[in-house]
Amino acid sequence: MSISWADSYVGQLRALAGDRTLMFVGARAVVRDNAGRVLLIRRSDNAQWALPAGAMELGESIGDCAVREVREETGLRALRVSAFALYTGPDRIQTNMYGHTYQVLTTAFRVDEWDGQLARVTDETTDAGFFRPGQLPEPLSRSVPETLADLDVFEQTNRLILK
Repeated sequence: MSISWADSYVGQLRALAGDRTLMFVGARAVVRDNAGRVLLIRRSDNAQWALPAGAMELGESIGDCAVREVREETGLRALRVSAFALYTGPDRIQTNMYGHTYQVLTTAFRVDEWDGQLARVTDETTDAGFFRPGQLPEPLSRSVPETLADLDVFEQTNRLILK
């Protein structure tokens, strides 16, 4: 069960902070099938194809956040996840479509094991599917190519990517 934006930690903080730039802590997950295809969701808020992702809630670990976001946005259960990249810093300051500015700290996870049936439409998505890395749909979130490239580097070096 997902909570509403207004009830979320970031939503409550935004209501208190007004237009001030906020820190946004979130997780992003790469789910692959046995054929090596990547799971992307089509976001209902901006119609972009993206990796399952979202904000961490109070009382939640960043790993639990990744697991929850995969469940909320795809219906799949992430059984085992591994962090492979951290995205931080002033180059990660973004203003969203609602005019809210955040400095985003995102942890990217590889979902090492999952089960369940894919839900193509959820409260947060209008479609979902597995795609070959060289045949990703448009419009594509700009975080997807960077994240997949960083996962390739991680899998070759076994070193956490820090950006």
